[in-house]
Amino acid sequence: MSKQYFGTDGIRGRANRFPMTAEVAMRVGMAAGLTFQNGSHRHRVVVGKDTRLSGYMIENAMVAGFCAAGMDVFLLGPIPTPAVAMLVRSLRADIGVMISASHNPFHDNGIKLFGPDGYKLSDQIENRIESMLHRDIELALADADSLGRAKRVDGVHDRYIEFAKRTLPRDMSLAGLRIVIDCANGAAYKVAPAALWELGAEVVPIHVDPNGFNINQDCGSTHPMSLAKKVHEVRADIGIALDGDADRVVIVDENGTIIDGDQIMALVAQSWHESEKLVGGGIVATVMSNLGLERFLRERDLSLHRTKVGDRYVVEHMREHGLNVGGEQSGHVILSDFSTSGDGLVTALQVLAHIKRLDRPASEVCRKFEPVPQVLKNVHTSGGKPLESAAVKAAIADAEARLGESGRLVIRPSGTEPLIRVMAEGDNPDLVVAVVDNIVEAIAETRTAAA
Repeated sequence: MSKQYFGTDGIRGRANRFPMTAEVAMRVGMAAGLTFQNGSHRHRVVVGKDTRLSGYMIENAMVAGFCAAGMDVFLLGPIPTPAVAMLVRSLRADIGVMISASHNPFHDNGIKLFGPDGYKLSDQIENRIESMLHRDIELALADADSLGRAKRVDGVHDRYIEFAKRTLPRDMSLAGLRIVIDCANGAAYKVAPAALWELGAEVVPIHVDPNGFNINQDCGSTHPMSLAKKVHEVRADIGIALDGDADRVVIVDENGTIIDGDQIMALVAQSWHESEKLVGGGIVATVMSNLGLERFLRERDLSLHRTKVGDRYVVEHMREHGLNVGGEQSGHVILSDFSTSGDGLVTALQVLAHIKRLDRPASEVCRKFEPVPQVLKNVHTSGGKPLESAAVKAAIADAEARLGESGRLVIRPSGTEPLIRVMAEGDNPDLVVAVVDNIVEAIAETRTAAA
């Protein structure tokens, strides 16, 4: 069925506009609560959020929905998405919720749902919840004597910090490293600096003063230039940038050079392969990961499995094929030995541990391959199906022919915004720019014609 609410990463949209309204949030709570009730025990749900102003509205609406369905609600407050995934299992909850729009601006918000195993929901379960939103579910709600209760849970930050620290060897210390950590004024603004400091590092935290409006604002993993500037300013050994819900990470070396998710996956894959911890003979990435990563792995007799965009699809492929490293170029990195979702802090700790073991600068350790020239452009759309236009199809066919076997072309609608993303890569940078511009122009012309 075609989804009206769920996209590539839960439900997302502008706060107080459909579908991110209090009414929809309450009904999602009702539907999800009914979906995950199994057995006669007191059912419970854990609810975390990032630092957006609209989080209060969505949180309270969902609490009402879950309580109406007869579920007890454990409120975690601002906490990273991977902490919610971990606490679902730690607290033996039936379902987990993260209220966040990840790297989007403050005026957006979203709802991410996790099953009792800590994994994001499958398309099948999302479809089941969606179908319930269109029905009169009030008839299935709890009786007056079976309503749920809600309470704030203390100590969840300490639980997550200890979990993150335990992903490193017991004798590993980050002493001697000066680290700048950019928390994007988001969910990790307390836990990430604390974890690094407890591991022995000298920590310089930035963007750790959320006010409801400044999450991801010119900071975090999508805007790492302020981090690079701070690394230079304080002469740090490395910089770490998380996004608003801390499930992705971007690294900045001591020279201010940005290290993206592809380079991080290459580092982890090589390190784990050499220490015989890499499972499955390769890693999982999406169609957007650089061709240079694929070549780097091939040279080491490792494979690259590609999925469609979305860390949920990466995780599903990892589980199905038995691999323990996967992720996205954007910095979602999933290390299934530790977590069921992307975890920016845990991933950063693996990078830091590798730097400490080698006792070499981040610039030497983190850049594993030379990226193939890649161009990505977004085209705003206003409805319709521009990719079905004859002119657009012709531009795509021409691009594929010109790139041949020395490049790749990926064109896809965004799952979270009204955009079509056009990406091409190849050994000839001028050709890559030309084919992307031709396709973007063709798509833009269909929009003009429709207007």
